[in-house]
Amino acid sequence: MTAAPALPFAFARDNQVVLAGDSLLIGPDATMNGLREARRAAGTPLTPQELDGESFQSALAQAYDGGAGTEANPDIAFDLEDNPRGGAPRDLLEDPEDAPVIKLVNQLLRQAVRAQASDLHLEPHEDGLRARMRVDGTMQAVFDRRDVPARRVVSRLKVMGGLDIAETRLPQDGRIALRLGGRAIDVRLSTLPGHHGERVVMRLLDRSGGLMALDRLGLSDADAHRLNRLAGLPNGIILATGPTGSGKTTTLYSLLRLADRQERTILTVEDPVEYDLPGISQTQVNPEIGLSFARGLRSILRQDPDVILVGEIRDGETAQVASEAALTGHLVFSSLHANTALGAIVRLRELGVEGYLIAATLRGVVAQRLVRRLCPDCGEFSAPTAQARALFDTHALRVPDRIGTANGCERCDGTGYSGRLGIFDILAIDEGLKHAIDTDATEVQLRAAAGTRPSLMAAALAKVAAGQTSLAEVRRVLGDDGLGDHGLVEDGP
Repeated sequence: MTAAPALPFAFARDNQVVLAGDSLLIGPDATMNGLREARRAAGTPLTPQELDGESFQSALAQAYDGGAGTEANPDIAFDLEDNPRGGAPRDLLEDPEDAPVIKLVNQLLRQAVRAQASDLHLEPHEDGLRARMRVDGTMQAVFDRRDVPARRVVSRLKVMGGLDIAETRLPQDGRIALRLGGRAIDVRLSTLPGHHGERVVMRLLDRSGGLMALDRLGLSDADAHRLNRLAGLPNGIILATGPTGSGKTTTLYSLLRLADRQERTILTVEDPVEYDLPGISQTQVNPEIGLSFARGLRSILRQDPDVILVGEIRDGETAQVASEAALTGHLVFSSLHANTALGAIVRLRELGVEGYLIAATLRGVVAQRLVRRLCPDCGEFSAPTAQARALFDTHALRVPDRIGTANGCERCDGTGYSGRLGIFDILAIDEGLKHAIDTDATEVQLRAAAGTRPSLMAAALAKVAAGQTSLAEVRRVLGDDGLGDHGLVEDGP
C-alpha cells in the first residue's frame, strides 16, 4: 500500500506544492511557505520541479487520489464550492461529529468520478442502502449494505445541495459544485420520496470537458465533412436527436466548436449549463421565475446573435420561436427527442410547427446513439457467424474477416468494454425532402423522398467491422427487430 503523502491535501493544494517520493513538484503559484514546509517534511534538500497549472493539478490528483481504494487518503475530500449556508468553501471533513457519514459520501463521489460515471444512484430499501453508478451507459453496483445510516447520508447530500432537509415528502432538485484534484465537478441532485426513504440520483458533469473535436466523437470522415458543412451554414435549424444519454449535448457543443467564434456571436440557453464554453455567452433556464427555453430564446434574439444553441426543444412555443429565429437569419442548434432522423420532422409537426416553416428552416438532423468500445486489452476476435454475416449482407456491407466479442479483464472491471463512441445518421435536407415536408407528407412518404441512404444500424455495423465494438453491444443499443428509416433497424431498445 502506498504511504500517505507527507503534506495535508488542503495545504498542498493551496500552496501548490506536492511531495511525490523524492520529488518536489510545484505549480505556477507556489508559495514560499509551501516550499519551506515541503522541504521540512522531506527532511532533505530537494530541487523543485516546476509544472504548468494543468500538469500540477494532475500531479496533485495522482499523489492524493491516484488509484487508491476508497478507504485511502481521506484528506482528499471534495471541496464544497458553493456552500448553501454561506461562508468560504470548506473541506467535507470539517464537522467531526459527522465524519463517518461525510467520509462515506466523499468516498462515493470520488469512486464515481474516478470511474467516469455519468450518474450515481442511492436507493434506500427495507434492509439498508444500495448504491449504484452508471458507467458507459450501464448500471454497476457499488455496495448494498445494512449498516449505512441512509437518512443521514441523504440529509448530508441535501445540505450540500442546498435543499430543505426537513422536507421529505416532496421531490427536490439541487446542485453541488465540487473540485477534485483541480477538476471541476458539477453534481445535479434529485431526490424522490419512497416507501423506505428518499431516493437520490446525482448526475455528474466533469466541467473540465466541454468542446470536443469531431475525431473523438467517433465520426467517420464523411460524417465529419457533413457536420462541418452544416455548422458553416449562415442560417437554419440543425437538430440532434436520440434518447436520453445518447450524447446529443456533446454533439451540439462540438458543432459550436466548428462555428467561427471570432466573426460570429454565439449565445446559448440551456438546462442545465453543462460545461463552460470559452468565448460563448451561456444562459441557464429557471422555470421557477418564468425563464423558460422559449422566453430565454426570445431574449437572446434581442442580443444580436449569429448562432444560437437551445438545449432542447420540449414544447410547441420553443419550436415555433426557434423556427422563426432561423427564418430571420440565425443559425440554431438544438436537440429533440426522436428515434430517427426523419422522425424529427414528424415530431416538429406534433409540436405544432407548420410544414412550410419546417421546410424553410430545417437544414439537417443528426440521429445518434452511444455504444461501448471493446476493451483493447481483452477483446477477442473471431470469424463472424452465419447470422452475423447475414446481417452485414442485409445492410449491403462487406462482411469482415473477424469481429470482436467482449471478454472482460481487470482493466475494464470485467465488463469487456472501456469508454464509448458515437454512431451517427446525418440527414441533410435536400430539395426533394423540402417538397415532401412542405406538402405534409407522412413518414413513409418522407422515407421514399429521402431515397436509399445509410442508417444507424449500418453505421454501427461499420464500427463492428472496424473492431471498435461488438455485435452484442450494437444489438443491445439498437435492437434487431425494430424498423427505422428505409426498413433498417434504428430504434433504441
